Amino acid sequence: MEKSKVYFTDFRAKPGNNLLQKLEKLVKKAGIENIDFKNKYVAIKIHFGEPGNLAYLRPNYAKVIADVVKELGGKPFLTDCNTLYVGGRKNALDHIDTAYLNGFTPFSTGCNVIIADGLKGTDEAYVDINQEYIKTAKIGRAIMDADIVISLNHFKGHEATGFGGAIKNIGMGCGSRAGKMEMHSAGKPEVILENCKKCKQCIKICAHSAISYNEEGKAQINHSKCVGCGRCIGICNFDAIVSPNDEAVDILNRKMTEYAYAVVKDRPQFHISLICDVSPNCDCHAENDAPIVPNIGMLASFDMVALDKACADLVNKQTPFSNSQLGEHIKQNIKEKDNFHINHPDTNWES
Repeated sequence: MEKSKVYFTDFRAKPGNNLLQKLEKLVKKAGIENIDFKNKYVAIKIHFGEPGNLAYLRPNYAKVIADVVKELGGKPFLTDCNTLYVGGRKNALDHIDTAYLNGFTPFSTGCNVIIADGLKGTDEAYVDINQEYIKTAKIGRAIMDADIVISLNHFKGHEATGFGGAIKNIGMGCGSRAGKMEMHSAGKPEVILENCKKCKQCIKICAHSAISYNEEGKAQINHSKCVGCGRCIGICNFDAIVSPNDEAVDILNRKMTEYAYAVVKDRPQFHISLICDVSPNCDCHAENDAPIVPNIGMLASFDMVALDKACADLVNKQTPFSNSQLGEHIKQNIKEKDNFHINHPDTNWES
């Protein structure tokens, strides 16, 4: 089988040729114009960044891709799904506020923002894939309603998956709340009793009679009845119901990859990764530590696996910054050669 092609350009910019122009040339050289965009809805999957984090991609890059799609006759929108954890993107209202706060407005990017899994992370489409771990994936409905999927990825380190790139942006990022819980957890939601305010909203949303209340009037979940849909997490305004996040990292990675397959199978796809501001942790953090390696470049491909592998290889060829988390860890483990393993020893990105 012929190897997939990954196209690359560096971050050098001379007068008359800025980075935005280079990104446009890159995606066109990589073949984005070969996709039939005419009157098609195009989901541009991106991470809008968490409030307080400054490592996320600048919205200027998103505008380049949106403009290319419109030039080719498509109807682009920027999208992401809500998070499981407590933060600035837990529901669609906060999520859109965060996107706008970080510069992703229709005025700056030339297209609208749609939170794909709805107000509380429960608007999902079921995609049958019958894989090893995932039989039916739960994907944000607006993403599955799109005709074409483009991922625009900030390549970075990650505390659970080793790095975050195209597969994580598509796989984890497109999962609904129930989908994210299925990837992260082998179990069901749990109640943090001290956070429960006895409002009884969770019992109203549970379709499986899995929630009851203890003698103090606080919620408790019967895991034999719970199906892990995540609706109780979305309805709780006090962050009293959480996912246990107890899945082993190898299984998490495999589930995430199967979810990525569910998102892109049987429809056109295109993937772009920027290796810049390579923070040690995910952009879901409300802060970003110093970059662990220098800025490297922009890459594009029709194959997200090849793209992630190319990005990982490029990062592993770099000399880490000494004043970074990776630099500090290298001093403690000079024998390890993989920058992602050094950065987060418990992860296994190869899986």
